Amino acid sequence: MSAGWVAPSVRARALARRRLGRAGARELAESPSISAAVEALSRTSYGRDVQPGMSLEQAQRAASATLLWHLRVLAGWLPLFGKQRLRVLAGWFEMAAIEDHLSILAGRPTGLPAYRVGALSTVWTRVAATGGIAELAAVLASSPWGDCGSTIPEIRAEIRHALARRVAEGVPTAAIWAAGADALLQARENLGADAPLPVAVWAAGLPRAAAWALGAVDGPDDLWLAEARWWRRVEGDAARLLAGSRAGFDPVLGAVALLAVDAWRVTGALELAARGGGPLEVFDVVA
Repeated sequence: MSAGWVAPSVRARALARRRLGRAGARELAESPSISAAVEALSRTSYGRDVQPGMSLEQAQRAASATLLWHLRVLAGWLPLFGKQRLRVLAGWFEMAAIEDHLSILAGRPTGLPAYRVGALSTVWTRVAATGGIAELAAVLASSPWGDCGSTIPEIRAEIRHALARRVAEGVPTAAIWAAGADALLQARENLGADAPLPVAVWAAGLPRAAAWALGAVDGPDDLWLAEARWWRRVEGDAARLLAGSRAGFDPVLGAVALLAVDAWRVTGALELAARGGGPLEVFDVVA
């Protein structure tokens, strides 16, 4: 690996050390109110975006925006090859921005600030300029996202599958995470259908690289546990990537994934704080 990867690998490890961690997130979840939790979170590394007085939804968006900022910082250190892969991983934020724009076009704006994807965007500037669903669909179809349908429900569903495909193709080390995430998406769609297939029958056709994420999913009530197991798998794999001795994209990917896990855990902790600090048994099972 070239010397050009040493500095970004060091930077990635430094950013990963800024995580709140499981213990810190649990303490956040114990807060007696969302205002107390947001106040506490604003004094951590999330304080760049999280400000006292924010609502639950605003604080959750801000916590995710902190993760995006870390990605943009890392991008500035990476060689071109690494930037390309990081742009694929940052597709989640572009997807979220596109979904926000869909809400605006449907007359139901979220009222939350848009993610600032910046140079990690592939199509957002063009999407943001669209004024109708047909125009937006055409822009997506001519972009790395591909054909995601022509209606709001189709686009909302297909863009998530497109993200999984893009990650699997563009970041091979993360392909098994992408396959598992896509399997969970398909499971949710199947179980929400008018006449869902039994999970065992439906899942039998999935490749092994995807089926692992389903675990013991038998019905809709099991999906949240399966999703939590997916995050734990990502966390374990990412920790091993980050701990590797070689400089290169692997420690960068490990750091990005660990920072994503941390942001996910923080948003869950904020949700519990908004409910008065519990039930913490749920947090312990999930996180």
